[in-house]
Amino acid sequence: MTIRERYEQLEKQILSPHASLACESKGRVRLEEPDPIRTDFQRDRDRIIHCKSFRRLKHKTQVFIDPEEDHYRTRLTHTLEVAQIARTIARALRLNEDLTEAIALGHDLGHTPFGHAGEKALSEVMNEFVAGSGFKHSQQSLRVVEVLENKGRGLNLTFEVRDGILHHSKGNADLAIDSRGPATLEGKVVKISDRVAYVNHDIDDAIRAGIITENDLPKECVDILGRSHSDRIGAMVGDIIEHSIAQSSIGMSDPFRKATNNLKDYLFAQVYGQDVTGIAELAHAGEMLKDLFRFYMSHPNQMPHPIDDASDVSILARSVCDFISGMTDRYAQKDYANRFMRWL
Repeated sequence: MTIRERYEQLEKQILSPHASLACESKGRVRLEEPDPIRTDFQRDRDRIIHCKSFRRLKHKTQVFIDPEEDHYRTRLTHTLEVAQIARTIARALRLNEDLTEAIALGHDLGHTPFGHAGEKALSEVMNEFVAGSGFKHSQQSLRVVEVLENKGRGLNLTFEVRDGILHHSKGNADLAIDSRGPATLEGKVVKISDRVAYVNHDIDDAIRAGIITENDLPKECVDILGRSHSDRIGAMVGDIIEHSIAQSSIGMSDPFRKATNNLKDYLFAQVYGQDVTGIAELAHAGEMLKDLFRFYMSHPNQMPHPIDDASDVSILARSVCDFISGMTDRYAQKDYANRFMRWL
């Protein structure tokens, strides 16, 4: 037996009957020879870590644009925190940690520069050129791993990882179980871990920025979840594990779910959209991306890669969207300055 085969046998012995087994994966779009050492899910994780889109996450905004202080989260550190939380939950539930980690590491590969302000701006400007098209980072993350990476060949990931990446986000929706969500329990774990991670680290960053203090947090929430960053994450993770075991489905108990959603609503009201750097406001950052988008629609020959059919508006808009959504914050700022001859 190869090392991979031995590990696949071990998965059958130690994982929950509800876990996703690597040897039972629905497979890849393009058939490949199995790796002698790594399972398919381990192989997917490694492909994501080594891809260019993953490296660019270190220079993409989580909440605060281009912070001078070293300790604010970026899209990369957010991704790592999601992976850590998700693996802890998966291990406790005897689910497949490798699949969970692969989904978590790939879930935000398609996110825009400038965080959700950038996502909103790209959605609006895409609709200007192709009505009803919009933009969602979860769909773009799937496009990154299926099409854009590896010189247009994609990463050829397994179905389970691609499904988890596509269905990781619910926007501003409630944390109640969504039957239209991920096909695997591992994907559902990543989905809920994403919420746990960003609610807590965005509070931590907002306190560091002086926008809020711990005493400002809604009392009814901290009474349930805990006052400190560590206490809240520990309490949420523990509740998810206990509730999921009791209910045989991934989720939170009603008190924790409501408290978490209330904290999320508090963040949207008091934190998101605030500028702490003095370099660029989020609204201006969004307009900057729109200007770049319109520029490249009018000047497709200025794109770094040729367009298959620049005369087709939908094809051109898709290519421009791929290019701009893949930019880091600093690349977008420099490109904007170069194109429009003015500094931010």
